[in-house]
Amino acid sequence: MKETGEGLVRVGAVVFVLGALATVVTFVPLFLHLTPLPSAAYWACMLMPLGFLLALVGLFRSARSQRRRADAAS
Repeated sequence: MKETGEGLVRVGAVVFVLGALATVVTFVPLFLHLTPLPSAAYWACMLMPLGFLLALVGLFRSARSQRRRADAAS
């Protein structure tokens, strides 16, 4: 049976990776003394904490459903 929070953890991981890539792409021009990217690129970096939050919520939901099943079984 699929856990209730498993989907959120996967989506959170994908969003986190996209945010991490956006962070790397945004800061590379600063280190190479190139023209900085527009501010929309910096906003894309906010996907990283959003992905972390989604994954954390998914983990909490999964743990809560496991606890409910264990309580119901005993």
